Amino acid sequence: MLRFSVTLICAIILFSFSLFGQDKTPKFSNEFLAIGVGARGMGMSNTQVSNVNDVSSAYWNPAGLMNIEAKYEAMLMHAEYFAGIAKFDYLSFATPIDSLNHLAISIIRFAIDDIPDTRFLYDASGRLNYDNIRFFSAADYAFLVSYARKLKILNGLKLGGSLKVIHRKVGDFANAWGYGFDFGGQMTAGKWAIGAVIRDATGTFNTWSHNTDELNNIFALTGNEIPKNSIEITLPRMIIGISRYFTYKQFGLLAAFDNDMTFDGRRNVVIKTNTVSIDPHLGLEFDYQRIVFLRFGVGQLQQTKDFDGSESWVFQPNFGLGVKLNNVFIDYALADIGNQSESPYSHIFSIKAAFNDKGN
Repeated sequence: MLRFSVTLICAIILFSFSLFGQDKTPKFSNEFLAIGVGARGMGMSNTQVSNVNDVSSAYWNPAGLMNIEAKYEAMLMHAEYFAGIAKFDYLSFATPIDSLNHLAISIIRFAIDDIPDTRFLYDASGRLNYDNIRFFSAADYAFLVSYARKLKILNGLKLGGSLKVIHRKVGDFANAWGYGFDFGGQMTAGKWAIGAVIRDATGTFNTWSHNTDELNNIFALTGNEIPKNSIEITLPRMIIGISRYFTYKQFGLLAAFDNDMTFDGRRNVVIKTNTVSIDPHLGLEFDYQRIVFLRFGVGQLQQTKDFDGSESWVFQPNFGLGVKLNNVFIDYALADIGNQSESPYSHIFSIKAAFNDKGN
């Protein structure tokens, strides 16, 4: 009955937003929060919902915070995209409140810095003056406060949630503040781990404010429409995952499979309808004595049209490595961002440390 009630409530929320959002909201909103965090998860093509067990759970599935065994755990990640033009940074810290409750705080920043502002390239006399070039950043921030609790029912069901505060800034020209909630759960069924998360469960609202005084002259010269202050809504997204860990002597294999479900109309994914689109992805992690790790992932299956009019399927392959040195984990991932350049892969590094009160 409990599972049925939760499922029914979630279905009503998602269905309502799907009907409202297809006409009233953009299909892609706050997409920097869909990239992923941590080299481990990204090396496995983001298949983390059912098996995540560290501080990065605050992002992937807040219920996974209950799997942390250390008193404190922290993670730092850095990645660069598009030949280093865009930079993605992540910092998170988690600690238990008691044996049944965990808390985490996270910060995400995705930005393009040092963008030239050439509005004043020509001085009052009409001469070219490069000293007049100014620079600004287009940056997206997310601040997460996450909480998880373990229940004494359904094989130790773990539930969690994250409050997200969003801040987006484009120089002095525009900025937005927003908020939203993520909710997730994890449980075991025999040797299988099952997880689900609803991101932006009640819709994430961004309130945009534009400083049109900075650009009035440009709008007048170009004839562009002057932007107005507005509200942007990010619709809910549900991710359901299943995984299992296999062992053979000193070797282990984690196999994980996730399905991303969006409710904003048809997307270019494997399963697409006017109501829901489903994007499956698969991840594998091989380990030796839980010290050395080798990871693979496949995701983002899409249909593309060639020059001759024929269609073919493409996918994004990911690869990763990891090593554990005492209580420090160093991870690396090589992630394909869609073959948009001659060197389509992005290098992702993350480091995680787990420690207790006595420093071990």
